[in-house]
Amino acid sequence: MVAPSCGALRVWVWGSGQGVGGLLCLVSKPFCTAAAASKPLDAQQLAERLRAQKQEQKAKKMRVLTNPVQRRVQELVRFTQQLQRVHPNVLAKALSQGIVHQDKDLVVINKPYGLPVHGGPGVQLCISDVLPILAKMLHGHKAEPLHLCHRLDKETTGVMVLAREKEVAHQVQELFRTRQVAKKYWAITVHVPVPSAGVVDIPIIEKEVPGQQQHHKMTLSPSYRMDSGKMVRVRTSRNARVAVTQYQVLSSTVSSALLELQPVTGVKHQLRVHLSFGLDCPILGDHKYSDWNRLAPQKLSVGTLRKLGLPQSKARHIPLHLHARQLVLPALGSRKEELSLVCRLPRYFAHTLSRLGLKMPSQEPNRDDKAGPLGAQ
Repeated sequence: MVAPSCGALRVWVWGSGQGVGGLLCLVSKPFCTAAAASKPLDAQQLAERLRAQKQEQKAKKMRVLTNPVQRRVQELVRFTQQLQRVHPNVLAKALSQGIVHQDKDLVVINKPYGLPVHGGPGVQLCISDVLPILAKMLHGHKAEPLHLCHRLDKETTGVMVLAREKEVAHQVQELFRTRQVAKKYWAITVHVPVPSAGVVDIPIIEKEVPGQQQHHKMTLSPSYRMDSGKMVRVRTSRNARVAVTQYQVLSSTVSSALLELQPVTGVKHQLRVHLSFGLDCPILGDHKYSDWNRLAPQKLSVGTLRKLGLPQSKARHIPLHLHARQLVLPALGSRKEELSLVCRLPRYFAHTLSRLGLKMPSQEPNRDDKAGPLGAQ
């Protein structure tokens, strides 16, 4: 095989001198053949080129981070989307490192933000997809897939119970169905509910929202309405479902609050609907139920936006601040005592509390400093 060669090319070019002798002159220029020009890089050259590319990308990223708004948006995206587009094995590993409790019957995980429990149109990755992988990581390659005992909305974080066997899953599902499981959620709301503690007992129904953006939402279906200053009972729709939510303010400022919610019933989007349409205190980051007539980013006050470090145009990046904080399961099978399961807050939730000046209850500190990969959300 002939080695690529380089030589000198002799050409006549126009000069800048005076007279005929300065018009043309003979020069020599080095040149390489096509084979020499396409010579592959050796390992050292390739490493240097890759290193230079990484440094250039890092420099670009640092230039973006000098803008405080862009830095804040990037922070929210990093906290809420880091596990939505990963390989199933990576998600299973992250879930295994954030396990809240496990015994011979149950495995309890801290569900990340933005991951649906079940698959569907447009869903690339969901919790149920990785249950076989998670079971093998925890109990060996011959382990049967774990089973879902209940569900949480895609945007809701917190306690999620899985069962090792299908029979145990059915037993836990029956406990949920018969309302024997005590549930506590934490939510950050826009506005402060009055009174600071109470019960919302208003049925909920699903309706179509007319207009240019036709869509369906859950909404209130009250049994009474005001007519000329008098309370009048209205006919209840057969499609309306009984919905009861107990709430209590844990901390508040002039324009926001940290609430503890205890749903007595389990209607779809119950907490979000009761808070937004029942108490006029939508959950921070609830871009669906903050406005009945349209689907649009939540509108926030200038003061709230300033505390969050965002303009209104970037409010769409704010995640839903609803966290399944605690579940209390009654005695089941060989376990003779009730089981209390508590999940730490996602990091973005804790950061928002700090930014808004809301305080964590002293009796339940958030142990986020020892969090694994899920704690980075």
